[in-house]
Amino acid sequence: MPRSADPHRAMRSDAHRNYQRLLAAAEGVFGESGADASLEEVARRAGVGIGTLYRHFPTRKALLEAMLRGGIDALEIRAEELITAEDSAAALAEWMRALRDHATRYRGLSAALMVDLLDENSGVAATCGSMLQAATALLHRAQHEGTVRGDVTIGDAVTMVNAVAWSVEQSATGAEQGERVFELMMDALRCVEAERRHHAQPVRRNRAVGGIAP
Repeated sequence: MPRSADPHRAMRSDAHRNYQRLLAAAEGVFGESGADASLEEVARRAGVGIGTLYRHFPTRKALLEAMLRGGIDALEIRAEELITAEDSAAALAEWMRALRDHATRYRGLSAALMVDLLDENSGVAATCGSMLQAATALLHRAQHEGTVRGDVTIGDAVTMVNAVAWSVEQSATGAEQGERVFELMMDALRCVEAERRHHAQPVRRNRAVGGIAP
């Protein structure tokens, strides 16, 4: 049983074939042209009419949700795996990096879909609910251990990751700039004392002159 409910599981065999064809076509079209790609082109590549597409996916976001369901399940599983990691701050950072990679899977996805993740009334939030619960447990563990600021919410984390994903799309330097911004974001999330311990280096003194060794 997939973790995200699939409302098309019990459909007729011919309808199920069309559903799968549409998803496969959307993967190609959105991968080439981004989240704003033509739905007419998706239907054409799937070999069905646009009316068939809309019967299965009433909105563009409904199609995106269906396409990304597997990735959302994978994010939930990864959060559950990381909950026992030795370094709680590093575990949270690893999960947030996976979320960033997921959000940049198709150009424009961060703007078209990820903001809705925080809207409790959206279909995206319903699809991602259990994934966010697993991520919240990961965040709370890091906060309990004092490695991440206590005033951060999972909503804050998702919003910041979404911003980094958007910057990757917009920046001329792309992924390189995105990784730098991501690391700056993680530095900001760490507790001050934990960050000091993380960066602390022993000072070696030059006994001959009483100065600090280079």
